[in-house]
Amino acid sequence: MIYLDYSATTKADEKVIEKFVETEQKYFANPNSNHFLGKECKSVIDEAVSSICSCLGIKENEIIFTSGASESNNTVLKGLNVSHIITTKLEHSSITTPVGYLQTKGIKIDFVSLDENGLVDTDNLISLIDSEPTLVSIGAVNSETGIRQDIEGIGKLLQKYSNVYFHSDITQALGKVSVDLTNVDLASFSMHKIFGFRGIGGLIKKENIRIVPLIHGGKSTTVYRSGTPQTGLIVSSSVAIHEAVRNIDKHYEKVLELNKYLVDNIKDLVLINSNEYSIPHILNFSIPGKNSEDTLKYFSDNGVLISSKTACSSGAYSFVVNELYHDMDRAESSNRVSISYKTTKEELDQFIKLLKEWV
Repeated sequence: MIYLDYSATTKADEKVIEKFVETEQKYFANPNSNHFLGKECKSVIDEAVSSICSCLGIKENEIIFTSGASESNNTVLKGLNVSHIITTKLEHSSITTPVGYLQTKGIKIDFVSLDENGLVDTDNLISLIDSEPTLVSIGAVNSETGIRQDIEGIGKLLQKYSNVYFHSDITQALGKVSVDLTNVDLASFSMHKIFGFRGIGGLIKKENIRIVPLIHGGKSTTVYRSGTPQTGLIVSSSVAIHEAVRNIDKHYEKVLELNKYLVDNIKDLVLINSNEYSIPHILNFSIPGKNSEDTLKYFSDNGVLISSKTACSSGAYSFVVNELYHDMDRAESSNRVSISYKTTKEELDQFIKLLKEWV
């Protein structure tokens, strides 16, 4: 099996698995219990939180553990007291679907314009801001094309507006590219994208921001999300984040080299939908005349796992590719290869060989 679907999910790293098992066997009590084992469980969680926040450059009271980025995104969208939301048409379904729901509840929704490269038109963004309490939600990296938005620049731009909150889903950026959260009020992420476990993620919430919890009832690590703290998942997540952040430059250079090799070998066979603003971990391409699901099945039948679009999306075509290129044939024939520092050239060679045969 050749796995080229890392942006959908990653296999938990051995170090992460070992730490999880070790923690669950030794610290199995409820961290909220007042007996000595409960207090020991809380202590190891506190140590993990300190490590995670140090890696992310945030304060220890600025992280909320959730079940993943989808819950984090919903918490932001439904928990902030705003009457206006500005977002893009390139967002993950855990943004676009709640936005559609909130629109039926009377929340004003605006979609900011994008330029020819899929980047946010900041002039248009500013023109959409009014005097109402407003949330601007823009993902750091698009999961289908890998296009990276200038989150740092947008955040700095929005600082002058006291009525605006800035949120970013950094799930596809965390551990792959450096993201400065200085001017970001809230940020969502999932651990299973960086060789951690599925079922845990986080919401970074700057300490001056107040939100209504999505889940009420029961003591936890924070008042903003109830539920018994999952000691093993939190502690093992600190290992995954530390490994990802510590080696980010080395891993990036390897992925960049692999991306260039792949593009050089397939650019004459397909239409490349990712562009110069895309991170190298994601390469989206189209084979006109070939349905994306047929292409996915062909590769899967030959032991190579890619995707037709982001794993959480629905529909017969890539909405993102159509939004960028206004070409339905291109959108219906698009596929995504997503690689990591664990990908090898030999794996890419097999993909290239199969692609040539398929085309």
